[in-house]
Amino acid sequence: MSAIDLNANPSKDFEAKLAETVALLQQAALDYAPLNGGAVRVTQASSLGAEDVVVSHLINTLQLNIGIFVLETGKLHPETLALLARLKASSRVPVEVFTPVSESVIQFVAKEGEEAMYKSIALRKACCHIRKMEPLARALAGKAAWITGLRREQSGARAEVPLIDTSEAARVKINPLANWTWGDVWHFIALKKIDYNPLHDQFFPSIGCAPCTRAISLGEDFRAGRWWWEDEAAKECGLHVAATSPLQKATP
Repeated sequence: MSAIDLNANPSKDFEAKLAETVALLQQAALDYAPLNGGAVRVTQASSLGAEDVVVSHLINTLQLNIGIFVLETGKLHPETLALLARLKASSRVPVEVFTPVSESVIQFVAKEGEEAMYKSIALRKACCHIRKMEPLARALAGKAAWITGLRREQSGARAEVPLIDTSEAARVKINPLANWTWGDVWHFIALKKIDYNPLHDQFFPSIGCAPCTRAISLGEDFRAGRWWWEDEAAKECGLHVAATSPLQKATP
């Protein structure tokens, strides 16, 4: 059974949610339009998961002046890399790819090993910092706002995700799918025939780096397949930890 067959079940107010999302993206493109013909000032961070392909589809079909970027950590699944290649080939908007600093990866692996992430939370977070957080900082340099696929339903840590997050001084974070359910996401993917990661058909609802992601069983939490060997409270890499969160102090 495909992820569409299993999950495509929209909320009763789905059309209102979609209208809200479209309006938010359109307003973001206006609010953060390039200044004096300069660079794009708002960009989407795409992990190439189900939520993110929905957002990218909307950016492209609405012809919005919003960038898209992907963090290619060097540890992504082959299926994710194949989807990235297809997105780059089909997207109206140029898709930027940011990779870790090679020397930093080489030094870390030489010292801690290829499976350092399993040894301790500190080493896993150090790996996330090298492969995700540092490239993210480069991707967001000069940007006034960024767009994510965060949804309140995804986890307890994300239960209060706002549509527009102004808690960070550096830039605004926009979460246009904050109110969507998992059923809404898959309904839209089915409706628009959006290309998605085939790992979703293998019970991977949340997809990250290959060593840190597994399929989940029926009834398990949405993010149970991420860093499954760690305590539930630690299950963020740092990309989406709020400034007021106790996790921030433990995150590189």
